[in-house]
Amino acid sequence: MSPSVAPATAALRNVATRLRIDSVRSTTKAGSGHPSTCASAADIVAVLFCDEMRYDPKDAERPDNDRFILSKGHAAPLLYAAWAEVGIVSRAATLTLRELTSDLEGHPTPRLPWVDLATGSLGQGLAAAVGSALNARRIGSDYRTYVMLGDGEMAEGSVWEAAQSGQFHQVDSLCAIIDLNGLGQSRETQFGHDAENVAARWQAFGWHAIVVDGHDIAAVQAAFAEARATKGKPSVLVARTLKGKGISMMEGKPGWHGKALKADEADAAVAELEAQLVPEDGAAPLTIARPSGVLARPDPKASSPVEPPTYTKGELVATREAFGTSLAKLGAADARVVALDADVKNSTFSDRFEKVFPERFYQSFIAEQVMVGMAMGLAARGAIPFAATFAAFLTRASDFVRMAGISQVNVKFAGSHCGVSIGEDGPSQMALEDLSMFRSVPGCAVLYPCDAVSTEKLMAEAAAHPGMAYVRTSRPKTPVIYEPTDSFPVGGSKTLRSSAADVITVVTAGVTVFEALQAAETVATEGVHVRVIDLYSVKPVDVATLLAAGRETGLILTVEDHYSAGGIGDAVCEAVSPQGLRVERVAVPGVPRSGTPEELMDVNGLSARALAETIRRLVSAR
Repeated sequence: MSPSVAPATAALRNVATRLRIDSVRSTTKAGSGHPSTCASAADIVAVLFCDEMRYDPKDAERPDNDRFILSKGHAAPLLYAAWAEVGIVSRAATLTLRELTSDLEGHPTPRLPWVDLATGSLGQGLAAAVGSALNARRIGSDYRTYVMLGDGEMAEGSVWEAAQSGQFHQVDSLCAIIDLNGLGQSRETQFGHDAENVAARWQAFGWHAIVVDGHDIAAVQAAFAEARATKGKPSVLVARTLKGKGISMMEGKPGWHGKALKADEADAAVAELEAQLVPEDGAAPLTIARPSGVLARPDPKASSPVEPPTYTKGELVATREAFGTSLAKLGAADARVVALDADVKNSTFSDRFEKVFPERFYQSFIAEQVMVGMAMGLAARGAIPFAATFAAFLTRASDFVRMAGISQVNVKFAGSHCGVSIGEDGPSQMALEDLSMFRSVPGCAVLYPCDAVSTEKLMAEAAAHPGMAYVRTSRPKTPVIYEPTDSFPVGGSKTLRSSAADVITVVTAGVTVFEALQAAETVATEGVHVRVIDLYSVKPVDVATLLAAGRETGLILTVEDHYSAGGIGDAVCEAVSPQGLRVERVAVPGVPRSGTPEELMDVNGLSARALAETIRRLVSAR
């Protein structure tokens, strides 16, 4: 060993070399993957996992473990190699990379207990890391969160949304690492190896930026120590690296992104890397520091009962307002409940939660992507986050919602100001695609209350639901029609009007429940009897009730303040069409205009008057 190489440094250098070897072997065995981007970050990951982070490799569930989020998820083989190095998985397991029966997938997913969140859709890891750091503050833990980004990933605007949020919340337990290898998929990255320029940008966003040679073990150790000592702001290591480091055929060369080495190339690369291993004479075995065990406010094992609704029948209350009241009640019942806002708290009424639990209320300002990402990070660490904004603006974060579904995290979403019923604000503010977006996510419950009681009950159901849930609320005030003792299980419905003489069933939810009831009352005077079902659970739907109603009345009409694609009509058709039942639909037919709520409901066929006409037409045509 050269006298200039300290024993501990030599040991970490060898760890990095083994990480490169394992990344080459696993991707070649798989026939696909990203060994070049694994090689660039290997020295940093070696220091992180074997020197810097404090965690128990035998207990992934410890709430005070330091956390690592691989935002550049295509470097997954490097992560798996690091786990093999510390004994979390076997080296043999790394050779199952990307196989159907293996949990070591092409990009990390939480099928593995050490993965908090699915990554690989670039630009999301930093926002989640902010949420993870906020969770440490919530439970009074000193655990730190580390997140590694690729330099090409910095072109994503969501990265800078998250950077602003990290600065605003002063999460000094958060450390980001930029693997500045200078090469993207198709060309040089935006800033190449100009680390000072990149660091200046992070500094402008209020971060403590440290420029470091990402292949200098001692320098990386010192940079992490500096980040750990920094208080009042998050830190970022801007690490100059070479893509394909240590493998001469690809080191620093374009055209290798996402290309596994062929067998003979891999043999040559492994031989070259093995020749880089250095003696470790005098080096003590590397040991991983365990967490401190500090948890000032551990989550309770059981929650208190949720305070019941206190509304009276006939009282006019907007469901968005009942959402805010319910959120505060849930916060009182369960310390894990937190709320996130995107600067609309006085419209969604989430400010009612903030007034009672300001320490559990997180502001993202007008940055819906980072709000959802923060919620994902919080949920991954045990919180029950409710992320609330106008439903139309949640669609801006659609890819984050998609990745939350892949991550199978316990995030709850609330979207207000839905449909044409919001009135004069116009189509840019009208959520008409949100049901479709959330219904498409596996395991996500989609709930659509029509009155204040059902809102509070469905909020409690959403909080208890094991996984994602979406609660759709409305702007107009609607009358309370349910009793505080009524139950609203996920997957259920309420039949509000029925008789043995019914000739058509109207299935609806939200504001159009009341239009349907009025239309049914109108045509009843003409001898046309209508069954009305409040399909408050749009996913999963109450299949048994829908089938029974369809068979007994012979015709189902769905009505929704939403576009036809992916909403209530599709949900009902999926449930009953295989049984040969006929379904007709009323939905918003095209891009709406500004107008009063009453005008817009009528011109789009959703008013009681228009529904009565549709019912007459359908019944007379039978």
